[in-house]
Amino acid sequence: MRSDEPNPMKIRHWQAFLFLLAFLSTGCARKNFYAETPVVNPEVYEQLQTAPGPVDSVIVKAGKQYKRGLLHRIFWGTHHRPLWNAPVKVPVLNMDTLKIEELGGGQQTTSMDLMSTDSSTYALRSLDKDPKEVLPEGWRKTFVLNVLRDQISAINPYAALVLPPMAAAAEIPHSTPKLVYVKPNDADFGEHADLMSDKVYLIEEKYNDKRMVHLMPGNAVDIVGTGNVLSNRFEEDDHFIDQLAFAKARLFDVLVHDWDRHEGQWEWAEYEENGNHYYRPIPKDRDNAFYRFQDGIIPWLFSRNWGIRKFESFDDEFNDVKALTVNSEFIDNRALSEVTKAQYDSLALVLQNSITDEVIEQAVRQYPDSVYGLIGETTKRKLINRRNSLREAAAEFYRIMAAEVLVVGTDQEDLFEVKRLNDKETEVTVRRESDSKIVYHRIINNADTKQIMLHGLAEDDVFEVSGEVSEGIKVVIVGGRGEDEIKDTSRVRGWGKKTWVYDTKRGTELEAGPETKDKRTKDVRVHAFDREGF
Repeated sequence: MRSDEPNPMKIRHWQAFLFLLAFLSTGCARKNFYAETPVVNPEVYEQLQTAPGPVDSVIVKAGKQYKRGLLHRIFWGTHHRPLWNAPVKVPVLNMDTLKIEELGGGQQTTSMDLMSTDSSTYALRSLDKDPKEVLPEGWRKTFVLNVLRDQISAINPYAALVLPPMAAAAEIPHSTPKLVYVKPNDADFGEHADLMSDKVYLIEEKYNDKRMVHLMPGNAVDIVGTGNVLSNRFEEDDHFIDQLAFAKARLFDVLVHDWDRHEGQWEWAEYEENGNHYYRPIPKDRDNAFYRFQDGIIPWLFSRNWGIRKFESFDDEFNDVKALTVNSEFIDNRALSEVTKAQYDSLALVLQNSITDEVIEQAVRQYPDSVYGLIGETTKRKLINRRNSLREAAAEFYRIMAAEVLVVGTDQEDLFEVKRLNDKETEVTVRRESDSKIVYHRIINNADTKQIMLHGLAEDDVFEVSGEVSEGIKVVIVGGRGEDEIKDTSRVRGWGKKTWVYDTKRGTELEAGPETKDKRTKDVRVHAFDREGF
């Protein structure tokens, strides 16, 4: 058995654990899990309810419900419970210059979009989370809901305050969140008062349309969501993702251990240059930076590689870079396929040089004083150690991304050229058929990559594979809709075929060579490609 293959015995242990959890789930969910106000002083809380206006700040404990005894913490983890129970002074939200745009749609976070009198947009997002909606209906009244709610304590509720100084130093677009408290029965929230009231929130700039484009560096013309970016990228041949900018942002995610960077966690600044459109990333929703999960017996079991691998803890070392790519696999594969090992290393060096010890010190000082006293020095030490070894983490990130390279065309006519240069390198080039302009180019290291996937999408595409070598990468061609031409003149020594062709038999002209494995079919589903991910 290879070292990276799951151990069947461990899997059986994992299944037994799930059975035990399912058995325990026959218990009932606590109905009053969030019943207690975060306000520390009962007299102040009473004043907030009866005398609107005079209280401009309060001392809160953002998650009193996460305080647990020793036995519970041994089995379920200490996590960041001390931070959730730290007294923190926060301002009461003043809505005089803000108006409600719409209620947010998050499954776990209570959120609302707000607009100021100058038309700037803001997101109001609850510090605490309720994972109830992610469970199937039948599980929402069981012990499982208690477990999920309790494990929210693995989140560092104040991590988002720390990141802006580091992001600014690295020249990565970012919001600057602030803590606020919404008082009980706040009439400013109208019909949403019951939902929004008596909670601690982060309020931050919301970069989601042209109203905020003036805050972007350079001459951005718009801000768009990932769905629109991918739609434009795959439909047109003059829309591109800035892969180096995205790679730098992803290495920053790795540095701060933000494991939840799926496609919905990004907005994109759009730029027009020489008739082309380029999209540069704007990270958002930093809920899971500095995550701490593996300090209890049961969470430790849960987060093994054969379990839910992504729940890795923030530590001095990069223990499992792969865990930080689980949720982001879809967008990573589509937005990082052109980035080389040398470029990752160069970007890591840029981050190391820009995020200095002084920047990290400034960043962790953004913690509230009581929180800094609990974890400030630990956070600083971990960030410095991780920054110092970021180039090694970047090399591992590259290795993960390079294992299978996804090269996707457009709904226009594209020319794909694959040249087996030698036993160590394979060159991949994509050109626009309209003007032969190169829109993708990369020389791939054969030792790092097991497979190259080419997707032609739509219109009449041309695929050419050439070169005679002793060792070569498997190339998979998915022609897509349209009348495609595929020509394989390559030769790779050995018995296995190295060029696999998937398309419909009708409308495809195939000039096969000795390396060609013809997998054409009558089934049009062979063209399927996930463009959206959501």
